[in-house]
Amino acid sequence: MLYEIATLTVKLGTAAKAVAGIGEYVGAAEAKGTLLGCWASEIGDLNQLLVLRCFADDKEWRTERERALRTTNPFNAGEAISQMSFDTYAPFPFLPPVAPGKYGSVYEIRTYRLKHGGVPPTIAAWEAAVPERGKLSPLSIAMYALDGPPRFTHIWPFASLDARAAVRADSVARGVWPPKGGPDWLTGDMRSIVALPTSISPLA
Repeated sequence: MLYEIATLTVKLGTAAKAVAGIGEYVGAAEAKGTLLGCWASEIGDLNQLLVLRCFADDKEWRTERERALRTTNPFNAGEAISQMSFDTYAPFPFLPPVAPGKYGSVYEIRTYRLKHGGVPPTIAAWEAAVPERGKLSPLSIAMYALDGPPRFTHIWPFASLDARAAVRADSVARGVWPPKGGPDWLTGDMRSIVALPTSISPLA
């Protein structure tokens, strides 16, 4: 299974129309893959829509990527989109597939750059730590990039920003997070976006 995050920077005031177009685009008869999440950025880079989809295999993913690259109206929101980028990921193998549902009113999407060779030890560290960390709040997905610089992205839902702060403080106080040994493989380049589920998001 492959995951993809499409990051769509949209013109001011066009987000609602763009979201409607995205819903139509990913639900079209010719569309491949499954929509899992669609969020609007709230903290971080603004005027962005982040679209998370999964694909059964490389053929399905490539067919859908070509569909986006060969049209003047990607995501049925071409007039609204000023910039568009794609990131392709493989899931950490110990995690179950993303399960749509209602988990929180805010989502944090974090990306960390890795040192060379950092993928296997990072997966091992997370596999050891996630069961205890997950008791405090759920993890939607953690996945490592298949293109671009070595990095991984993880997505967490929270009931609120206050709940996020409380859970993060509690996890550190209990010693269950960050994963033991995990930070050793980070370069220090870390990015985070707090985003809100849109009306079409299966992760809400």
